[in-house]
Amino acid sequence: MRSVYLAAPLFSDAEKEFNCKLRDEIKKTGHDVFLPQEDSNNIKDIKNRQDIIFSKNIAAMDTSFVMVAVLDGADVDSGTAWEIGYAYSKGMPVFGLRTDFRTLGIEGMVNLMIERSVTMCGSIQELLNHLKSL
Repeated sequence: MRSVYLAAPLFSDAEKEFNCKLRDEIKKTGHDVFLPQEDSNNIKDIKNRQDIIFSKNIAAMDTSFVMVAVLDGADVDSGTAWEIGYAYSKGMPVFGLRTDFRTLGIEGMVNLMIERSVTMCGSIQELLNHLKSL
C-alpha cells in the first residue's frame, strides 16, 4: 500500500478532528496515511521529544509517495509550509487542500510560493479524485 503524508495544522480540537476525517476519506482510496498528530506525536521522552518527532516526520516524508497539505486558515500553518517545501525539493507531488473561501485577492488563494508548489484542490472530493487517479 502506498503511503500519503498528511501535512496539516494540529493545534486545536477542530483541526485534529478535520485531519482524522480527511485521513479516513483518503484511506478509502486505498492508500495508507501518515498523520503526524497520531503517528509521531505520542512521545513520552520529554527530553528528546522534538528530535524524535522531527526524525519520524522526515522518515515518513521520505517513504511517502505523495503529500496532502491542508491549506485552510488566514495563512498556511508554518509547519505545513515547511513540509510542503521539503516535499517539493524532493520532487514529491503535493496536493494542497483549501476549503477556506478566503483569498489573497489578485495574488491567489495562498502564499505564492505555496500555491506554485502544489496542485490546488478546492474540496475533499476533488482531492480524492486526484488520489484515485494515481
